Amino acid sequence: MDGLDRIGLGHTFPQGAYYILLDIGEFGYDSDLEFCETLARDVGVGAVPGSSFFREPVNHLIRLHFAKKDETLYESLNRLESIYKKIPKR
Repeated sequence: MDGLDRIGLGHTFPQGAYYILLDIGEFGYDSDLEFCETLARDVGVGAVPGSSFFREPVNHLIRLHFAKKDETLYESLNRLESIYKKIPKR
């Protein structure tokens, strides 16, 4: 959570879960699926569209799973540091 905070990415705080929801609203994408594809291709971090988990039309959240090895999480944070350069706001 501290790493995401340092980068400036808004997110939920888990209460017993192994994932967080990252708020991508600031990037201006209409589709969380499109954002996840761009994130994987341009930043090298995989995420799941939040709309997969809601009945309501929620397109501003993506799900990041953190039940991973520490070195995987640190590498993901290193890659996410460039998110604002690699995924410009629309």
